[in-house]
Amino acid sequence: MSPLCAARAALRVYAAGAVVVLAQILRRLRGGFPEPAFPPQPGRVAIVTGGTDGIGYSTAKRLARLGMHVVIAGNNESKAHHVVQRIKEETLNDKVEFLYCDLASMTSIRQFVQCFKRKKLPLHVLVNNAGVMMVPQRKTEDGFEEHFGLNYLGHFLLTNLLLDTLKESGAPGHSARVVTVSSATHYVGELDMDDLQSSRWYSSHGAYARSKLALVLFSYHLQRLLAAAGSHVTANVVDPGVVDTDLYRHVFWGTRLLQRLFGRWFFKTPDEGAWTSIYAAVTPELEGRGGRYLYNEKETKSLKITYDRKLQEQLWAKSCQMTGVLDVTHDLLSR
Repeated sequence: MSPLCAARAALRVYAAGAVVVLAQILRRLRGGFPEPAFPPQPGRVAIVTGGTDGIGYSTAKRLARLGMHVVIAGNNESKAHHVVQRIKEETLNDKVEFLYCDLASMTSIRQFVQCFKRKKLPLHVLVNNAGVMMVPQRKTEDGFEEHFGLNYLGHFLLTNLLLDTLKESGAPGHSARVVTVSSATHYVGELDMDDLQSSRWYSSHGAYARSKLALVLFSYHLQRLLAAAGSHVTANVVDPGVVDTDLYRHVFWGTRLLQRLFGRWFFKTPDEGAWTSIYAAVTPELEGRGGRYLYNEKETKSLKITYDRKLQEQLWAKSCQMTGVLDVTHDLLSR
């Protein structure tokens, strides 16, 4: 790709981040991010992808503290045992476990789902949290550009394979919930339906923003399908803000320096970043309500194009082709 295109994509992403950071600084000056109160969740089961680190770890820990049976899905098996033990000790909840799932591998995702279903557990909450950010150009096991393949397609396949369990677990007044973590970078994302894999030109910043934009479109269309089927399952998408995690190791050196020097004031902590995911997963205020974009535990507007139903359907259809999932859009929405 041309240096000009790469610079443009990077500037757009950093500009979006700067706006969020400024808002977070102003909020800290006005009192910060008070910890929300969440209702207990005994007897409910959650899967959290990427739950061994960062926002995912904080999400898994808080859901466990609320009494949920938490299954951490991740590919860091060497770290997982320590993480599970720590969460159990801190929350006094023994129902925390790890199952291996590499979201960059369709085979691994299918194996994870088979393993989970063999446990005969219900599933009340699926938190699609894991992801990579601004990595060098490389491909997943299945040949997809890594941001699109792992951040988006991996969660697309995982969600679709677990939908039957979610539907069986949801009930009137107690819906099962799909919570998908996007980012403010989706506001500057661009979706070329003829080049979803960045084969013509690659920008790590543009590819990351594209994957986060795709997740918003996916969530909205999923909610339409769930509602059309009369399912007691909802799908919402959350924006955690700019959070102090290890995801920044591939970003511009100046951003990493800013994180090291001022992260505690400019960025959210992982716990603060997880609160909107937890809110979407458990708050009674969202019972039966899906298709929302949530930021700081409040509904807000996503990028205008994400509400384009034709684009949602086009992306869903292509995603089904890429992952081998049956597209039921026409059957459900033409009733």
